Amino acid sequence: MLLAIDTGNTNVKFALVNDAGEILQRWRIATDARRTSDEYAVWLDQLIQMAGFRRSDINAVIIATVVPRALHNLQLLATRYFGCEALVAGRGSVGWGIPLRVAEPHAVGADRAVNAIAAQSLADGHKVVISFGTATTFDYIGPDGSYRGGSIAPGVNLSLDALYAAAAMLPRIAIEPPPNESVIGTTTVGQMQIGIYWGYVAMIEGILARMKAEIGEPVSVIATGGLAILFQQHGHLFDRVEPDLTLRGLALLYRNRDINS
Repeated sequence: MLLAIDTGNTNVKFALVNDAGEILQRWRIATDARRTSDEYAVWLDQLIQMAGFRRSDINAVIIATVVPRALHNLQLLATRYFGCEALVAGRGSVGWGIPLRVAEPHAVGADRAVNAIAAQSLADGHKVVISFGTATTFDYIGPDGSYRGGSIAPGVNLSLDALYAAAAMLPRIAIEPPPNESVIGTTTVGQMQIGIYWGYVAMIEGILARMKAEIGEPVSVIATGGLAILFQQHGHLFDRVEPDLTLRGLALLYRNRDINS
């Protein structure tokens, strides 16, 4: 069984994947580059047992990371506690297997390349992947599966934190959709919810419209990340929401590792 690890700036996601590529369990923990392999092991071992599996069931590990300092301890986790050498997405026998048609291919985040791989397995033609994380990213994947670029905007929670930190009179709030579609709030909290929620909906609609016009062909829009469903509730902005897109891409990358190398 495969343990797929997606290390983002905010969370590290772990998933158990069977030989058919199905995700059986998934867990997440806050990203901390100082967390040791032993700490990961103690935390994971309990969750694996609670899910009805054993640590010995895992015989392979694959990692995608945008936090280089966290990689070493995750590699130690694989060797010390799962008895295998971790594969690292984009390196060695797990090359991307897709063209990165951008000016700086080496600078493409592992999560974005892996998302492109997963998106290609889900839809034909031109695709745009929107990922809601620490940043909100828009990625264009061509009909041949090639990664062709995109854009990066501040993430929703990052924007909320900046607003709270910079404005003394504004409270800290959680992101949630306003109760209706009015954009004229009558309370401070209500106005903040409107500004964040409908502001991001407008940004998503605007960037998508410009991307589609530039591509000039029908486009499938795939969203991932914890907030994707939240924005889909009122906006119906996406053709499909895939919360496990990156983990799905890692599973595909592992299965195709010999072909891609």
